[in-house]
Amino acid sequence: MILAAAVGIAGALGAVSRYLIDGAVQDRTRGLFPYGTLAVNVLGSFILGLLAGLAIRHAGAAHLKAVAGAGFCGGLTTWSTASWETVRLAEEGASRVAWQWTLANLGASLIGSAAGLAIALA
Repeated sequence: MILAAAVGIAGALGAVSRYLIDGAVQDRTRGLFPYGTLAVNVLGSFILGLLAGLAIRHAGAAHLKAVAGAGFCGGLTTWSTASWETVRLAEEGASRVAWQWTLANLGASLIGSAAGLAIALA
């Protein structure tokens, strides 16, 4: 029960971080492309890659991985918003931007997680 509460608190911190980062990025960009959502997904993927690498390299406590990974990173990243952004762009007639967004989000998030993993394993 305590672990579940810790994951929930970490998730709340991740969600608040997502809100603040997304807003800060979107305030500084123009156009239809959802740069804020991209930023939080890449950052969260990078952090999760670091955690995975640390878990591989050093047998860390399972509860710490759950709190930081499922909790914080789960609250920070937002694949549901990414999906909604794709649909929104397509509905607004920006199909090309929707495809670019989807590919950029997936590709950059994979690169972010790979970079985090590589740094942790170096």
